[in-house]
Amino acid sequence: MAGVGPFDRASAILAAARHVQNGQIRTISENMANAKSTAANPGGDPYTRKIAVFGQILPDGDKDPVGSILRDQSGYQNRYEPGNAAADAQGMLKLPNINLSVESTNLQTVIRSYELNLSAASSIASVSRATLDLLK
Repeated sequence: MAGVGPFDRASAILAAARHVQNGQIRTISENMANAKSTAANPGGDPYTRKIAVFGQILPDGDKDPVGSILRDQSGYQNRYEPGNAAADAQGMLKLPNINLSVESTNLQTVIRSYELNLSAASSIASVSRATLDLLK
């Protein structure tokens, strides 16, 4: 990023971080929305928890975060519910591997990070304006 000032670099890094945080919020929200879903077919697998993973954003590197969505490999929850259409022949129903308490905590953490990011961006804008005013 030759020729770009420190305020621009900091703003670009914060924008990339917001992109990552948006991806995390979407993924966590999808998990929460599907926490009680069941399989479409008897004995089938239900929704699998997703995890948004992003690479490190370096100050002098690419500002487009590279991310992927991974499937949580932990086991499904099982419940004996023979009357459920999604239960297997033994009456066991597979439920998603989602813990709503964990998802809620993760969502709160990401939202707080997003809010701090916005606050930092606002501070950079204020310092930048004040610097420009001093140079007039």
